[in-house]
Amino acid sequence: MITSDTVDVTRELAAFLRTRRERLDPRDFDLPQTRQTRRTPGLRREEVAQLAGISVDYIVRLEQARGLRPSTDVVAALAGALRLTPDERAYLFGLTRQHPGDAGGSATTAAPPLARLVADLSPRPAMLMNHRYDILAWNAEMALLFTDFGALPPARRNAMWLCLMHPGMREVYVDRERTLREGVAHLRAAWAAHPQDRVLTGLITEFIAGDEEFARLWAERDVKVNGRGRKVLRHPEAGAIAVDFETLTPLQDPDQLLVIYRAADDASQAALDRLCAR
Repeated sequence: MITSDTVDVTRELAAFLRTRRERLDPRDFDLPQTRQTRRTPGLRREEVAQLAGISVDYIVRLEQARGLRPSTDVVAALAGALRLTPDERAYLFGLTRQHPGDAGGSATTAAPPLARLVADLSPRPAMLMNHRYDILAWNAEMALLFTDFGALPPARRNAMWLCLMHPGMREVYVDRERTLREGVAHLRAAWAAHPQDRVLTGLITEFIAGDEEFARLWAERDVKVNGRGRKVLRHPEAGAIAVDFETLTPLQDPDQLLVIYRAADDASQAALDRLCAR
């Protein structure tokens, strides 16, 4: 129900759950057979309750808009029982004002269309990362700027690990303090948004134990997602290269981050051209 000023969330939640339940085909579920005639399409409330592991009375009260606010676990169970799509699941969590957590985990491989896009962006350096800063795809220009990512073990293809731990990259950023500060602030935001991501937590623990700069910046608790800016790189062959970067989030793969560099001035463009010509 939509009023003149806002959405009646309780009624919308009730209607959404009811319509999602009614569109399901009971034959698609491993449910006990019954001789009772179905008077309405879809699953019965008691069947949804059985699939979700919650009480029938709770389902009834939700569908009657009695003002309940289900917990995260209940919302996740309902989403699974109703076989919601990722978009529908996000909508349900939005209606209930709950955090969805990591339903599918973090992307560990590049979506094929995005991997092709990264390659097609040449000659502009580009790469694809997930929220942990794992580097999932890159083009030749990005590898020339930094390092041969393909020669690294997959577990070490992480932008923060490279910045902190890789001997050849510790001096790449002219303003290393600012670059690290921004990266740490992004990881803190990602950590809060993905509290069940044990891999991310493990990375952060490793960084705190292994690098004093990271530990100091992490303790400051800055939180910021910086998707646009300028960096000056110190390349061993091409010299100083200033780049403007843009970070884009694909609508279909919101866990993946497309990072695109472009030369910030004519001198940097000439340096990039010389580097790529080799």
